[in-house]
Amino acid sequence: MLETNSKTFKSILGTVSIALMLGVSTFASAADYDWSAVAKALGRSGAEQPGGVYRVGFGRSDLKITVDGVQLKPSLALGSYLAFQSMGKSGMVMGDLVLTGDEVNPVMKKLVEGGIEITAIHNHVLRAEPFVMYMHYMGHGDPAKLAAVVRSALEESKTPLEAPAAGSPPKIDLDTAAIEKTLGAKGNNNGGVLAFGIPRAETIKDAGMTIPASAGLGIAINFQPTGEGKAAITGDFVLIAKEVNPVLKTLRENGIEVTALHSHMLNETPRLFFMHFWANDDAQKLANGLAAALNKVNRKK
Repeated sequence: MLETNSKTFKSILGTVSIALMLGVSTFASAADYDWSAVAKALGRSGAEQPGGVYRVGFGRSDLKITVDGVQLKPSLALGSYLAFQSMGKSGMVMGDLVLTGDEVNPVMKKLVEGGIEITAIHNHVLRAEPFVMYMHYMGHGDPAKLAAVVRSALEESKTPLEAPAAGSPPKIDLDTAAIEKTLGAKGNNNGGVLAFGIPRAETIKDAGMTIPASAGLGIAINFQPTGEGKAAITGDFVLIAKEVNPVLKTLRENGIEVTALHSHMLNETPRLFFMHFWANDDAQKLANGLAAALNKVNRKK
């Protein structure tokens, strides 16, 4: 019996080793997993993303946040989200939650009690009125149970839990084609905000698991029109250590304020730093500055 079990174990180990050598992910793609239980636990459905990620957003449409007189659209800088990956009936969730100061500890309590790790708590923008914080988290286990934990945590905040009404996003009053050409990437209309997600060239892993850019590891750049060809920009550059100061200097030289520098995860390789930024100026001028900063990054071509 022991010999049989030993042979079985070696066979399984060999299969896994071959898969790893071939670069085959042992994680199921989003298309291979039934996410209906997750949607039911959260009370709203999400969308399948590249890399086998199922992502669900909870925009803080209840908050009226201004920075330097600009009222932020939820899709500019106020979007809580959950990003799931699966492996059979198990999986992981990661993301971040946009919270007011009095919501931080009640939400944290529910996440911790549900077995979800807190990986960062910090600001993303400066001079926000009222002030908001961002809580990053990661959990492993049954995706539906993880979803239920995050839902119970969100219930400790005033985050709108009902799915927003369907409809076409507002038109973006910017020369989007010119901005896309400058950045060398395709954007999308996310609730009236021109949004970019630009992946790094490296394979990023956490605890041995490959984490796709769509789970929150892409360079995020958002343009919100503010009139007369101007835009408020924010987001974050995902950087390795040697890129941090070259990108910081380039952004500042181009009139773009660096508002935060920190980690979002605990065990990732390579080690990543997230640099948030802000400006409100001529959209093309800002696109030129962002492009110069992107040239300092090992981005995926």
